[in-house]
Amino acid sequence: MSLSGAAAVGSSRNLRRAVEFGKTHVVRPKGKHQATIVWLHGLGDNGSSWSQILETLPLPNIKWICPTAPSQPISLFGGFPSTAWFDVVDLTENGPDDVEGLDVAAAHVANLLANEPADIKLGVGGFSMGAGTSLYSATCFALGKYGNGNPYPINLSAVIGLSGWLPCAKTLTGKLEEEQIKNRAASLPILVCHGKGDDVVPFKFGEKSSQALLSHGFKKTTFKAYGALGHYTIPQETEDSFDGSFLLRRTLTGKLEEEQIKNRAASLPILVCHGKGDDVVPFKFGEKSSQALLSHGFKKTTFKAYGALGHYTIPQETEDVCAWLTSTLGLEG
Repeated sequence: MSLSGAAAVGSSRNLRRAVEFGKTHVVRPKGKHQATIVWLHGLGDNGSSWSQILETLPLPNIKWICPTAPSQPISLFGGFPSTAWFDVVDLTENGPDDVEGLDVAAAHVANLLANEPADIKLGVGGFSMGAGTSLYSATCFALGKYGNGNPYPINLSAVIGLSGWLPCAKTLTGKLEEEQIKNRAASLPILVCHGKGDDVVPFKFGEKSSQALLSHGFKKTTFKAYGALGHYTIPQETEDSFDGSFLLRRTLTGKLEEEQIKNRAASLPILVCHGKGDDVVPFKFGEKSSQALLSHGFKKTTFKAYGALGHYTIPQETEDVCAWLTSTLGLEG
C-alpha cells in the first residue's frame, strides 16, 4: 500500500535543511498489531522495493513503514543527485559526517513513528546508509536528543543495521555518562550484520561500529559476520534479523536460477561504456556493473573503456554504440 505525498522536514527550530521526501509505503500487519518498524533503504533505492519484500515475511504482528529518501546532491558522486538520507563525502573511517542531514533523516523516522498507539513497540532498521541512519537514531534515543540539541521524542525498542556503519561514532566519547542516558543505551537491543566480502561499505565499518556501540554502553548490541557476503543480504542474515523469515535480497544473487530466467539473461545483448577519467560516476562503477552482469549470466555483455574520457561522450564512443546497434539488431548499412 502506498501513501502518496511528499513531506518536508524542518519544523524543529534547528533543522534548517528543507528536503522533499518521496512516497512512504506501508505494509499493514496481517495479525494483531504489536510492533511498528520503519525500514530505510540504501543509497539510490526507494521504499517501494523494500515494502514488496517485507510484505512476504512471516511476521504478521509487525507494521512496516518504508519511506523514500529525498533526492539530493551526493558529494561522493561529484554532486550528482540520488535518493539519500544524508550526504556522503567519503567512505573512509575519517570521512566527515553530515550531522544536519542525519538529524533531518532521524527526525523524519521519529515523525513516522510519532502517531503509533502507545502500546505498540517501535523500531527502526535499514540497509547500507539506511543502517547508518538507524544506528544514528539509536544514539539519539539514548542521548535523548538529536545532534543539534533538539529533544528526541521516540521510545525505541529495537534497531537493526545491515551492511552499514555508525555515523558520528567518534563524537560519542563522554556523552553517555549520565545515569538516565546509560540506562537507555543499556536497554536498547541492536543487531548489526555485515558481510566480510562487502566491497562498498567495508566489513571493518560494521565490526568497528558494533565495538563502538558496546564500548559506549549499548550492552545489548549483537554483531553477526557473514563469510564472503558482499553488499547484499543472504537467507542466513535474513533469518538472524527476522527470526526465520523469508529471503530478503538486495541484489541479483539467487534470482537467476530458473532455467527460463537464465535463458533470457544469456540471450540479451548489453553494451556498457565508461571513461576512465569520469569524476562524476567513477569508472569502477561501470566496470563492476559489467562484471556483475556477466557473473549473473548476462553472457552477451560487452564492456568498453575509454582512456581519459570524463563524464561526457566522444565520437569514438558514439561510433562504437552505432556499430554495436547495427550488428546486434541486424541493421542494413
